[in-house]
Amino acid sequence: MKNLYTDTIVAPATTPGTGAISIVRISGPESFRITDAVVRLASGTVSEAAGYTLHYGEVPGLDQVMVSVFRTPHSYTGEDSVEISTHASAYIVEELVRLLLEAGARFAQPGEFTRRAFLNGKMDLAQAEAVADVIASTTAASHRVAMNQLKGGFSAQLERLREQLLEMASLMELELDFSEEDVEFADRRKLLKLLEEGKAHVDTLAASFRQGNMIKNGVPVAIVGPANAGKSTLLNALVGEERAIVTDIPGTTRDTLEETLNLGGILFRFIDTAGIRESEDTVEKMGIERSFRAISQAEIVLVMQDATKKEAFNLADERLKDKKVFLIYNKADLLECNKNVNIDNVFVISAKYGQGIEALKEGLLAAEKDLIPSEDSTFVTNLRHFEALRNASSALADCIGALTRGIPSDLVAEDLRRALSSVNAILGTDLLDPETILQNIFAKHCIGK
Repeated sequence: MKNLYTDTIVAPATTPGTGAISIVRISGPESFRITDAVVRLASGTVSEAAGYTLHYGEVPGLDQVMVSVFRTPHSYTGEDSVEISTHASAYIVEELVRLLLEAGARFAQPGEFTRRAFLNGKMDLAQAEAVADVIASTTAASHRVAMNQLKGGFSAQLERLREQLLEMASLMELELDFSEEDVEFADRRKLLKLLEEGKAHVDTLAASFRQGNMIKNGVPVAIVGPANAGKSTLLNALVGEERAIVTDIPGTTRDTLEETLNLGGILFRFIDTAGIRESEDTVEKMGIERSFRAISQAEIVLVMQDATKKEAFNLADERLKDKKVFLIYNKADLLECNKNVNIDNVFVISAKYGQGIEALKEGLLAAEKDLIPSEDSTFVTNLRHFEALRNASSALADCIGALTRGIPSDLVAEDLRRALSSVNAILGTDLLDPETILQNIFAKHCIGK
């Protein structure tokens, strides 16, 4: 493998001062020479060391260190690389980086180590983007999905789709080369079947973005209902903190307030909303409008009702259509019949005293299993990937329509190129290079025979 860079970069790989050890990473063709200029090993030099080895040494006058050596192409970036472990002092890390810069390294740009890994062929673009998702994951579910993408689960599905599209594009390009001889290399019925299967696969992946977005950013749960039904008290009870202001004055909550909670490895985003009622107060009316907006954006809606009053939220509201709705009767501590109820997503609780809260949490986890059905599924979590898949689906739909109407091969081939371009946008692979298509044609078809 030929590396693309001629310079060597350096940067801290950990945050100084946040633990016992900090790591400074170096990558590039001069990594070993630059490290030897700064670090004195107890035995030998970094330049002489074998890959995947660990060495004790010191930076004279600064610190004792451990040096990990990685030789191209068997490193994260695909280049010669070194990781220096020091004590986690901000001063030590800054001085070490300064010495490495003086020895000839350049300070790395944000994400440059991963960018080099991508450009050096160590991972595709979707995997490179997953690195950030792994680092940012805050729950077991988001970590699982990010790791699946980093390991190539999502990319493997796209690679299979790419191979099918490339095969079809190659056949169409071949027909264009022999257009004057009226030769048809691609069986139209077989091609149409492959296109329909490809589009179905793309649509399935695109549809998974809804679940993937929930796993990555949290399942949005709107808490709505009349004023003084106990919505803010419920939010505080769910997250275990006094996050929302609670008073007996109707209209206290004027804006949405959002808090997150990790339940069973799934992140839930609870959105406390303004009480829904008739009001002439301009600010309160704006808060009520935001309450309705929160309903439209939520996957689960907790409809709060004061069990001691007749005032209730309209469950027939069109905004609740296609939502998971939990009907919650609050203030059970004021009722003569003081017991938990959990029948068909109907709960009787006391948010003030925590009665029924655990049962409600269990209900939320059960609802999440319906929203995100399988741990083994591949989920799209990146908006860029989702948009590219929608573009690919549109291009494939045009291909199918063109074939059905008997449109000439050159126009069908153009739509196929569009679909390939969209898949390329996700993987970061240049599939539209004419040489790539020609190579595929010559590898699979004996034209000169």
